[in-house]
Amino acid sequence: MSSCAPVPAPRADGTLLSPWPHVARVAATLAAGMGVGRFVYTPILPLMHAQAGLSTDAGAHLATANYVGYFLGALAATLLPALVRSRAVFRGALVLLIGTLAAMPATHSTEVWIALRLLAGVASALIFVVAVSSALGHLRNHPPHLPGWALGGVGAGIALSGLLVLALRSVADWQVAWWSSAALATALATAAWNLRPEVPVTPSTDAPERAVDPWFGALFVSYTLEGVGYIVAGTFLVAAIGQSSPGWIGSGAWVLVGLAAVPSAALWARLGRRWSWPGLLCVALVIQAVGIALPALVGGVAAALVGAVLFGATFIGVSTLALAAGAELQFPRSVALLTAGYSVGQILGPLAVAPLLHHGYRPALLLAAAVVLTAATAAAVLRAGFPRRTVALRHSVPAQEVRAAER
Repeated sequence: MSSCAPVPAPRADGTLLSPWPHVARVAATLAAGMGVGRFVYTPILPLMHAQAGLSTDAGAHLATANYVGYFLGALAATLLPALVRSRAVFRGALVLLIGTLAAMPATHSTEVWIALRLLAGVASALIFVVAVSSALGHLRNHPPHLPGWALGGVGAGIALSGLLVLALRSVADWQVAWWSSAALATALATAAWNLRPEVPVTPSTDAPERAVDPWFGALFVSYTLEGVGYIVAGTFLVAAIGQSSPGWIGSGAWVLVGLAAVPSAALWARLGRRWSWPGLLCVALVIQAVGIALPALVGGVAAALVGAVLFGATFIGVSTLALAAGAELQFPRSVALLTAGYSVGQILGPLAVAPLLHHGYRPALLLAAAVVLTAATAAAVLRAGFPRRTVALRHSVPAQEVRAAER
C-alpha cells in the first residue's frame, strides 16, 4: 500500500473501516457551522443593503459581532475542554446556529441582528472546535491530507450557500435568502448529527517549555495579521465586486471562493511533505494578497473571478500551514495561542476598515491586501530561522496539533 493511502481503522471483528465516512461527516459539520452559518452573510449582505436598509457601518458592526461571538466560543472551548467532548453541546450548537439564521428575517432591528450574529459566532466556534478535534483524533494515524479534505467542508458550505443566494437573487428577497440558508444548514446538520466528538489525547511532556521564542512570535504576528486581512475580504468581497460588475458576478465569485477552498487544505498539506511550512505559508499569503487586491485594482468580470479563485485557494490553506508550523516549533499551547490571535485579528479587521467604507469597498480590499502582505513578510522572517525538522515529524502534525492544543 502506498504511504499516501488512507489506512483503514480496524473494527472490533478485525475487518477494516474506511476513514472516509468520518471525513464526510466532519465536512458536513464544517459546511453547516462555518460555510453557511458563518459565511452566508457575505452574499446576503448586498441584498440587505439594497432591500433591508442596512447601512455600510451597520453591516460592519454585524460582521464584528459575529467575530466577537466566534472568539468567545473558541475561548469557552479552550477554558472548558469538556465542551469539546460533549455531543449534547455539539448538537445544541447546531440547533442554536440554525435558529439564528431563521430569526434574521423576523426583524428589521439592527440591535437584534447584532445579537443574533453574536450568538451565531459562538455556535460556529463550538461546532468548529468539536469537528476539528474529532477529525484530528479519528484521523491521527492517517496521511495529513485526509483532515485537509475534512476541512474542505468549509469551502463546500461557502459554495453551496453562494449558489443558493445566487439562485434566489432574481426571484426572492433578503428574507427568503436567510430562511433558505437556515434550511440548507438544517440539511447539512442532519448529515452531521451523529458525529462523535473525540476524547482529547493525553498531553505529551516531551516538548521543551519555552516562555519566549522569537520564531513563534513571528508566526503569531503573521497569523494574527492574516486574521485581519482575510476577514475583510471574506466579509466584503461580494459587495465590492458588485459595485463594479453585474449583480450576479459577486455571488458567482463567492461560489468560486468556496469551490477553490474545498481541495486547498489537502493540497497545501501535501506540499508540506516536501517544502517547509513557513516557506509555503509565505507563498500562500502573497497569492492571497494578490487575490484580494485584484478586484480592487482591475475592473471587469475576469479580474473578479480570478481574484476569487486565488483567495479561495489560500485562506483555508494558510490556516493549515500556520498551525502545522506552530506544531513543528513545539511551542506550548501553539494551536490555542494562534487561534486566539487569529480571532482577535478577525474582530479588528471590520473595525479597521469601517472608516474606509464611506468611499466604497475597494479601499478596504486594498488595505486588507496590504495587511496580508505584511503577514507574508513576517512569515519570511520565520522562514529565515525556522528549525529544520524531519519529514517524519511533519507526517505526525495532526496528532501534535491535538497535543499542543490541550497543553
